[in-house]
Amino acid sequence: MKLRSLRLHHLEMPLVAPFTTSFGTQTVKHCFLVEAQLETASGELVTGWGENVALDRPVYSPEYLDGAADVIERWLAPLLAAVDDLTAETVAHHLRHIVGHQMAKASVEMAVLDAQLRAEGRSLASYLGAVRSSVPSGVSVGIQDSVDATVRVIGGYIEQGYARIKLKIRPGADVAHVAAVRRAFGDDLPFQVDANAAYTLVDAAHLRRLDEFGLLLIEQPLGEADIRQHAELARLLHTPICLDESVVSAEAAADAIALRAAAVINIKPGRVGGYLEARRIHDLARAHGIAVWCGGMLETGIGRAANAALAALPGFTLPGDISGSDRFYAEDIVTEPIRMHDGVVDVPTGAGFGVEIDPERLERFRTRLVEIAL
Repeated sequence: MKLRSLRLHHLEMPLVAPFTTSFGTQTVKHCFLVEAQLETASGELVTGWGENVALDRPVYSPEYLDGAADVIERWLAPLLAAVDDLTAETVAHHLRHIVGHQMAKASVEMAVLDAQLRAEGRSLASYLGAVRSSVPSGVSVGIQDSVDATVRVIGGYIEQGYARIKLKIRPGADVAHVAAVRRAFGDDLPFQVDANAAYTLVDAAHLRRLDEFGLLLIEQPLGEADIRQHAELARLLHTPICLDESVVSAEAAADAIALRAAAVINIKPGRVGGYLEARRIHDLARAHGIAVWCGGMLETGIGRAANAALAALPGFTLPGDISGSDRFYAEDIVTEPIRMHDGVVDVPTGAGFGVEIDPERLERFRTRLVEIAL
């Protein structure tokens, strides 16, 4: 295929409730969608869509939203436009000399992949090798103002039928909240916590207090560069350690596995450079007996649908953060809403990512449109 045009749709999406993690509180989701038009060998023009998951500030990763848009416009788009026979499988190769910027690369690769699969009339699930038609739906719960609020909010999600609860934690909002959830809902509730790198190895004795609550895992307790320290912490805790921010590629995943720094890996396609790299990490982890699950970045229906297809691969043995669209948004901003029912989300079966853009809603929530000259 040949890349003919590339547009960035910047969106501003209000959340139904504030979402607080160890690095801040979000009330509005800022993101942009990548719209790529490609010409096939037969001369057909086909459009694909990608979603950039970078935050508007560099607090989760070194990337941030405006920086991702800039690197796409100045560096990634020109490189891909110069390719006469572009495929999703070769995007990473053509962009290999641009260091880092996984989220920017992932969103562009995603748009090319969607277009390629639409041209073939093939679903992402089929392309990736999905083995399930639905995936268990977990929900991520932000840090609440009080223990009582944590219990109340989690109780609401349990009533909705979510298959697993993940609670964000940080120093001062951890053990007491976890203990209260276990008292309220019992030991059988599939329950895990996510620290978003809020602790250091000095906190090992404190984190060990979480062992008594039978958690599925503790996600990214230490800094993203601290793979060795995570290995040390793993020897001190009974609770399995899951890595998120530390795993930015298949190579990083291999290092973490070799050092025994992680019993579980959270795979976020945007963080690792795209769905093809995400599948490589899945294959690597599965070969080494490491559990994986699919994380979320408050995606719109585009990313949410694609994540459901990824989570249907055989190695995804734990429920992921693939909640219904109404978890974060009063209405899905650009597609029909992704529905959670009976604790699961159905895997889309349509061509590409299996969802369609709603032009009226796209225009309503768009704050800026950038046409990239190729």
